[in-house]
Amino acid sequence: MLLLSVITSAVAPGLALLTFFYLKDKYDQEPLHMVIKVFLLGLLIVFPVMIIQRGMVLGLGGGAYVDSFLISAGVEECLKWFVLYHMIYNHTEFDEPYDGILYAVAISLGFATIENVMYAWYSHATLGSMFIRALLPVSGHAMFGVIMGYHMGRAKFTKGKKPRGILLVSLLLPWLWHGIYDFILATMSNYWIWFIVPLMAVLWYGGMGKVALANSRSPFRFLKREEEVNL
Repeated sequence: MLLLSVITSAVAPGLALLTFFYLKDKYDQEPLHMVIKVFLLGLLIVFPVMIIQRGMVLGLGGGAYVDSFLISAGVEECLKWFVLYHMIYNHTEFDEPYDGILYAVAISLGFATIENVMYAWYSHATLGSMFIRALLPVSGHAMFGVIMGYHMGRAKFTKGKKPRGILLVSLLLPWLWHGIYDFILATMSNYWIWFIVPLMAVLWYGGMGKVALANSRSPFRFLKREEEVNL
């Protein structure tokens, strides 16, 4: 019974955050089956991530910088970005800037959820430790997804030669923030919370700002206002 409670606590944060960001889509909500599909893709990429990371550990060895920025953040963010770009970026349902945030959050939370379940299963985690993971790793993956998706949305709806550069930013920025997050945990065993909490506060503040900006750039916002006026 306790194990079931722990597993439930591993899955619940990802689903709760996904619901939160799904409801933040103010003007043209995405088909739920598409969001679930991307969430499930996030579950599945855990396995190639583990294989690649294992190969890099054997080939590169260890070290805080290598582990944090290349093996952990580098592999995870690159695979999430790769899947999003090739399966979602040119999809017809990606029709407003906020969609980039929603789909990037969905794939990130899918990844974070299966990672959380594996942690709970193999480490015999307590409810307390799962609560901490909900506030930090799962929430962190959501914020990295917001950053990736916001800039991917910018690239999608920017005209001219800029989209390629913005697409690169959509990969590099979440990679950088994820690497910083992992580096703090890897190198500050005693005082990590004094750095992680402010970092998460900055990520959430910036993330909610990006959510508002992406919604404000929706081409459907004028249609919504016309409907409200006609009512």
